[in-house]
Amino acid sequence: MFNISVCKDLEEAKRLWQRHWPQERLFDLWPVRVCFQSQFNNSPYFLIARQGRQFCGMAALSWIDEEQCYGHFPGEVWQGKTWLEQNKILADDSDTLSALLNHIPAAANIRYLTGSPCFSDACAVEVDEIGYLFLPQQYGFSFQNYLSTFSGKSRKKINHEINRLAAAGVAYRYDCYDDIEHMFRMNLDSFKEYSYFNDARFFRSFENLAAWLHANKLLRITTVLIGGRMAAVDIGAVWNSTYTVLAGGTDPDFLGIAKLINFHHLEWACQQRLAEVDFLCGDFNWKTRFHLTPRPLYKIWSLPKQQMWQDIAIDRRAAVAG
Repeated sequence: MFNISVCKDLEEAKRLWQRHWPQERLFDLWPVRVCFQSQFNNSPYFLIARQGRQFCGMAALSWIDEEQCYGHFPGEVWQGKTWLEQNKILADDSDTLSALLNHIPAAANIRYLTGSPCFSDACAVEVDEIGYLFLPQQYGFSFQNYLSTFSGKSRKKINHEINRLAAAGVAYRYDCYDDIEHMFRMNLDSFKEYSYFNDARFFRSFENLAAWLHANKLLRITTVLIGGRMAAVDIGAVWNSTYTVLAGGTDPDFLGIAKLINFHHLEWACQQRLAEVDFLCGDFNWKTRFHLTPRPLYKIWSLPKQQMWQDIAIDRRAAVAG
C-alpha cells in the first residue's frame, strides 16, 4: 500500500528535488528550473509516494492557472507548450506510477517526458515531440567521418554555401556575454510574435538562466562574424558531457549562416570528445538533413477519476442518442 503525500511549499520541494532527482542533464538542475519558476510563479504540487518510510516515487508538478491543468514543474508555458525537456516522473515501478497519477486532483498535461519502462503498464502515453542528438562517438569523434555520411551531391552543396560565406571572411568569437542581447534581437526580428522571447516572462527567465550558467562557468556563447558583422549567435551549456544548444539568432542577410554555425557546434563537440550534442525538440527539417539521431519525448494527459467517469458517461449517452 502506497502513502501519497503532497508538497506545496517551494523550499520543501527544493529539498525533495535535490535529494531524489537524478542529476543527469542540464534541465535536471534545480537552479535551472528556478530561473523559470521565479518568473512564471506557478504553485508547486509535488506528489511523493512512499511505502512505509521508503521513498519510491515523485511527480514534480505545478498548477498552471492559464491552462487550468497541472504540468511538470515549473510549468513554464508559452503558446500552450512548456519548454524545459527531459522531464520525468520518478517511480520504482508501474504500480508506483499509477498511484501517483491517480492522486492528481485535476487535469494534467505532463509534457517532454523521457521514456520509462513503467509507462506501458501504468498509463496511456503518446509521443509528444522528437528531440535530436548528435553523437560524436558514432563517428569516432571525427567531424570528417561525419561529413562522409552525406552524399557527394550534398557535400558539394554544403561546401558551396560555406565557401561563399568564407569568401567574405569568417571569424568566431566565444563567450562574449554582451552578444546575448544581440541574439535576443535577431531571434525576435526573425520570429516576431512566434519567438519565445516575445513573452516577457520567458525572456526574463532566459536572462536569468544565462546569468546563472555564466556565473557557474557552464555557459558557451558562439558568435559568427562575417566580414566583421555579427551574423549568428548561439548560446548553450555543457553539463555531464552533453552540450545543449539552448537558443540562437541569425541575420537573414547571410544565407546559410545557420548551417555554418551548426556544423561548427558539431566539429567542436568532436574535438572535445563529448558524449552528445542536444539540439532539443522542434520540427525543423535541417535536423533530419544533418543526420541527427531522433529521440522521442512523451506526454501524459491525465484526468482525475471522477472527471474521467463523467466523460465516459457523456460519450455513452451521445452514442445512444446517435
